[in-house]
Amino acid sequence: MKFTILEPIGMTACKYGQLKKEFEELGHELVFFGDRNEDEQELIKRAEGADAIVVSNIPITKNFIDACPNLSMISVAFTGVDHIDMKACDERNILVSNAAGFSTESVAELAIGMILSVYRKIVGGDAMTRFGGDRGGFLGTELNGKTLGIIGAGDIGLRVAEIAKVFNCKVLAYSRSEKSVEGVTFVDKEILLKESDIVSLHVPLTDETKGLMGKEEFKLMKAEAILINTARGPVVDSEALCWALDEAEIAGAAVDVYEKEPPLDKDHILFTAPNLIMLPHIAYATNESFDKRIDIVMENIKLWLQGKPRNIMN
Repeated sequence: MKFTILEPIGMTACKYGQLKKEFEELGHELVFFGDRNEDEQELIKRAEGADAIVVSNIPITKNFIDACPNLSMISVAFTGVDHIDMKACDERNILVSNAAGFSTESVAELAIGMILSVYRKIVGGDAMTRFGGDRGGFLGTELNGKTLGIIGAGDIGLRVAEIAKVFNCKVLAYSRSEKSVEGVTFVDKEILLKESDIVSLHVPLTDETKGLMGKEEFKLMKAEAILINTARGPVVDSEALCWALDEAEIAGAAVDVYEKEPPLDKDHILFTAPNLIMLPHIAYATNESFDKRIDIVMENIKLWLQGKPRNIMN
């Protein structure tokens, strides 16, 4: 069988060499492309003859799937699969597995880092210092003792909760299914929005979560509250977030995800929003998480070959 890794996914030449030898010993071909290319025709060319592919967050459309008649399995080097045409995969009986758990620590740590950056004005302080300024009117806010509201109590959301408790935070959570977690109080979304000093989003992108945070939700939040989004861009209505910051409905925000992958259009509405930190989708991007991701996606393929598929998304 032929297995194709369509993009680098952080893999070193040494790691690829080890995996290539391992797959060849099993009687299979492993092909690796060391550059990221999102052109669909180029991707179709790269995937020619492949029985299974590895891809991160590059969109995989019905057109791509139709052009790959041998394709039987997609190992997604990402947690979410909203960029994969799952309907087309189901119609072709193509198994889709994700890289569950690879970025739990990295995303959780960045979420906390974003909170501290907003509260302590780290980005603005750096710019002020570089341009010859001093502390001036800089006055930060402490995380200690604040109420953190987590929307989406999966592995990442609960890891954020664990770290926040070290800062003596009260933790509220809203989830589709109520869980019993020590030190976390599960409430409905309206109560969470009203009572939280910080709202941190950790939900997948689905029909139900698209536009989860709009004007009405921002109106419920405290004027001194902040929003953190390391989930998916469309979970937040960007126009509503810009409005909330412009009108001081909330005090600040930090986002790492958008409607599309950066680079963003120069006229993106969030560029005009005050008290906003914008990052280029880096929450999952650490040396440690990339190493773990490679192991997970390749193990997904090995187990699929053994008839024991895991991390199944369809």
